[in-house]
Amino acid sequence: MMNFMKKGRIVAAIAATVLAFTACAPAADSGAGDDKITIGATFPVLDAFLQKVADGIQAEADAQGAELTLVAADNKVDVQLSQVENFIAQGVDAILVVAVDTSAAGPMTDAAKAAGVPIVYVNRNPAQAGVPYVGSNSLVSGQLEMEQLAKLANNKGDVVIMQGEVTNEAALDRTKGCEEKAAAAGMKVVKIGTANWDRAQGQKLMENWIQSGTKFDVVCANNDEMALGAILALKAAGKKLGVGGVLVGGVDATADALASLEAGELATTVFQDASGQGSGGVKAAIALINGESVPDYVDVPYQLVTLDNISDFKGK
Repeated sequence: MMNFMKKGRIVAAIAATVLAFTACAPAADSGAGDDKITIGATFPVLDAFLQKVADGIQAEADAQGAELTLVAADNKVDVQLSQVENFIAQGVDAILVVAVDTSAAGPMTDAAKAAGVPIVYVNRNPAQAGVPYVGSNSLVSGQLEMEQLAKLANNKGDVVIMQGEVTNEAALDRTKGCEEKAAAAGMKVVKIGTANWDRAQGQKLMENWIQSGTKFDVVCANNDEMALGAILALKAAGKKLGVGGVLVGGVDATADALASLEAGELATTVFQDASGQGSGGVKAAIALINGESVPDYVDVPYQLVTLDNISDFKGK
């Protein structure tokens, strides 16, 4: 059995593909052998939010004295599978995955299981029995967001929903949460459009809706980036934002979103604990390496963010 608390050189490799860079920390002797945990982590991309997840993984790996290799798959399923296979060939002790496509995660799980390498999914849930997922219940985020938007709108008006990538359970569940709470408030969803988690695509989608004459009062976006894109388009079209105008909500509570909320543009967002998800993924992986039991679902709760509690989420 390797000594998992042995501190050694820590490597962090972050890349748009399997290319990596290396960062070293001084070795500290714990009085045992030179073996240390090695963990491979693969991401779809490293955008503003997922970079925070990666930072959480790195911080926990540092704290555990582990060697971490972190790569990104350029949003390509085949590239991500190859990265997992490369990790297995390199002999890593565990693999962390933020899936490009949660519906296509099976081959990665199968490859890891066949090699006897523990695999943990983080942030995006492929819902595979016997495989831990560390993250949040996406349905809850959509419910929290739309419930607050409905409250601000006095349960009146029409709703449009900006959806992330439809191959991701987070997009489907957040959309479902928005739909459920809109219906509960007696509000009608008049459009659902996909903008793939992206600010520029969110701006373009909103421009299309405005130009087509779609009438709406509330924008329930699956994430902050799309919400901020919608706000850019609404401002360019001269639309009033906030109570008495168009209410726009998002999910993630990124720094840009919090600034927009304070500026009176974004109506609400929902905090997703990126650092907690990353840290929890490493802890779950190390527990599996040590032969310990880890539940299929490790919850990292969402929290609603408003002007009343915004200070609690700055810098997180």
